[in-house]
Amino acid sequence: MRIVLNILLGLVGLVLILAAGAYFWFWATPVGVNNYINKVTIEAAIDSPELITQLGIIDNTPLDFHSGKLSDYTEAQDKKSLAKLKRARAGLDKYGPDGLEGQELLSWKITAWFFDDLIRQAEFEYGGYRVNQISGVTVDLPQFLTDIHVIKNEKSVKRYISRVNEFGRVLREVKARVEDDRAHGVVPPDFIIDKALNGMRNFIEGGAEANPLVTTLPAKLEKIEGLSEEARTAYVDEAKEIVSSQVIPGYEALIALFEDMAKTTDHNAGVWRIPDGSKIYAAALKSNTTTDMTADEIHEIGLSEVARIEAEMDAILIQQGLTEGDVSTRVKQLMSDPAQIFPNTDEGRQQMLDYLVELNTEVMEKAPQYFITLPPQPLEVVRVPEYSQDSSPGGYYNPPALDGSRPGRFYINLKNTADNPRWTLPTLLYHEGAPGHHFQLSTSQMIKNVPVLRKLSPFNAYAEGWALYAERLASKDMGMYADYPLGDLGRLQAEMFRAVRLVVDTGMHAKHWSREEAIEYMVSKTGMTEEEVTREIERYVVWPGQATAYKTGQLAILAMRDRAEKELGDKFDLREFHEVVLMNGAMPLGILDETVDNWIAEEKTSQ
Repeated sequence: MRIVLNILLGLVGLVLILAAGAYFWFWATPVGVNNYINKVTIEAAIDSPELITQLGIIDNTPLDFHSGKLSDYTEAQDKKSLAKLKRARAGLDKYGPDGLEGQELLSWKITAWFFDDLIRQAEFEYGGYRVNQISGVTVDLPQFLTDIHVIKNEKSVKRYISRVNEFGRVLREVKARVEDDRAHGVVPPDFIIDKALNGMRNFIEGGAEANPLVTTLPAKLEKIEGLSEEARTAYVDEAKEIVSSQVIPGYEALIALFEDMAKTTDHNAGVWRIPDGSKIYAAALKSNTTTDMTADEIHEIGLSEVARIEAEMDAILIQQGLTEGDVSTRVKQLMSDPAQIFPNTDEGRQQMLDYLVELNTEVMEKAPQYFITLPPQPLEVVRVPEYSQDSSPGGYYNPPALDGSRPGRFYINLKNTADNPRWTLPTLLYHEGAPGHHFQLSTSQMIKNVPVLRKLSPFNAYAEGWALYAERLASKDMGMYADYPLGDLGRLQAEMFRAVRLVVDTGMHAKHWSREEAIEYMVSKTGMTEEEVTREIERYVVWPGQATAYKTGQLAILAMRDRAEKELGDKFDLREFHEVVLMNGAMPLGILDETVDNWIAEEKTSQ
């Protein structure tokens, strides 16, 4: 596994410290737990040029040492990263937990858990499918190069071209890793190979002339003041030649390898099918839920939640006069109602984007009544790039750059507008935007006097649990559906979707369900289209355990809030509760539970 991809947070430390000119001070003199954590996150993160660019703080400045480069994807680099991480974890014990209190103790606990989890995951050298239909360098790097790498002057153009050239090297390194995976019994199932092949073939179809790495360049070059037409043409030609000689051959080699693997693979969906699969799944559940719950426990919670949500959906459908058939059948009727679907045209897609912007404006007007700290960064609603929409989820969020050069962005998949009827869109916006991921990730950048690891650490159960909690908050507390029962049905359908995930993820990876059994169950409970469900199920196949984080986290946050309300009574302040949950940053659920308990105790003794 690529350790560096899991250490996004360390990059914040790197760029902030470099920008302040204090890098060497921290490197040489780690005084106290906060400085030590900053130091080791720098050491862990410095090998990832992509992640530094993603943060957008030192690209195109005198401190820019990275933006013409891409990471090292070799096995040797992975081993080097793991050894570095183990040293960092051992060193942490010299700074705590004895003698620490307050935020320093919290920082120590969060960091220790985080490092232990990274090490636990990395010990499985052959723990998954490093190239698949939704992730890996063949999916991630093209979007990184076209959407994230900023071209603002001639130097940044040259660095872009350098990175495109580096992409060829990365593809060769990853191909060697996939071959090594295969030699150790790790080959994706046939349907994942088929989808990965489809994505790779589509990306190089039409040759260098039609490749997004080339076609997206001219418009960016035109914005560079003083750049002559001859220079623009020369840069495009250079990019075209590199794509032709380096990138396309790299894809073709991977395509040939995947075509060969397809001849001997099987159709089983669960990670149990590869060596140590059951252990890999247990570790994935612990990582994603940040709990010690077993697959059986998670499966049963899922079944229980499915039954509860189904009853609530039934009640709304009956109120709307929809009484014939089971809940899924009636939801499907609404999903296909022409009155609820934006036209699948450029004009219709723009109407959908405009509607989402309107929803964001409405929820932000109410937000101050429920939150103390609001994100200062704006939210931008954009479509998923067309070249990746076939395998992308319905929507996702990317946080803003720390320097303000890039806003928070909610990407929505507009391949087929029928996938997102109007009544389902508010909940999607509240999850990805405000008060969901946009609040959680943007406000976390504002936390002061803590190690930078506390600002962006990737705990799925916290992050996705908050976003799912935010969906319910918008309905039950903020009243966003007061006059729109179909919108609340959309919330319940989304919650059903997350509850079903508990069932199908554990079903495939622990109970040996087939891909088809999982698809049939999800279709029968959600009313989603088979095409949507298939994309989702195949995502769970390549990301074992990730889908269990949402509902696990939401239920935990709801339980914490319920406990606080009961223990504090009239002293309970929802805005203060949200401040405690959000403004301490992401953390494992057990540590969050302790943090909320400490807050409850403080509130009890306050005036």
